[in-house]
Amino acid sequence: MTMRLTAFVSGRVQEVGYRARVIDMAIALGLKGMVVNLKDGRVKIVAEGEGEKLKWFESAMDIKNALIHVSSIEKNYSSASGEFDQFGKLVAKGETDTRLDTAAVYLKKLLFAVNNMNDNLGGKMGQMLGKQDELLDEVRNMNDRLGGKMDQMLDKQDDLIIEVKDVNRKMDRVLETDIVELKSDMAEVKSALRAKGII
Repeated sequence: MTMRLTAFVSGRVQEVGYRARVIDMAIALGLKGMVVNLKDGRVKIVAEGEGEKLKWFESAMDIKNALIHVSSIEKNYSSASGEFDQFGKLVAKGETDTRLDTAAVYLKKLLFAVNNMNDNLGGKMGQMLGKQDELLDEVRNMNDRLGGKMDQMLDKQDDLIIEVKDVNRKMDRVLETDIVELKSDMAEVKSALRAKGII
């Protein structure tokens, strides 16, 4: 039997990607409806579908991770109206819409690709640094032959290398943090889906 779930979600649920997560879960369950930010800081969710899927959805929308923290959910079940063709997000004037959610998806894919690229490079970076050291030795020898004019260039290159290594370290830290958050989010979703017998 098709039912309607109306939920008002409180907590840290706005501007943290909560609506995008709700939409993904609703679409995966074949639900129709909408999600919208309210001016009082809550998020309103209206979902229509089979009663059992709505119960799974109700459980899955209670998200607590590094960004999102649902503190309470006020919920009400009623008869479905059939007014929705799909599940989507309502946006207020001046609010970013699906472009931001799409950008978040692409960012996750990019982080995954960069992480894989880093793993695939393995020891090749070490080899490249070794060859760079050999090249620097050759340049220093050339500098000696040219009377020291290349020292200034080498100093600038050394500064650049330090900056590049610093940026690389910072990027590694950001990637590690994002990957840990993504793994945590996936574990929560899998756990909720397993708990409901979906997988």
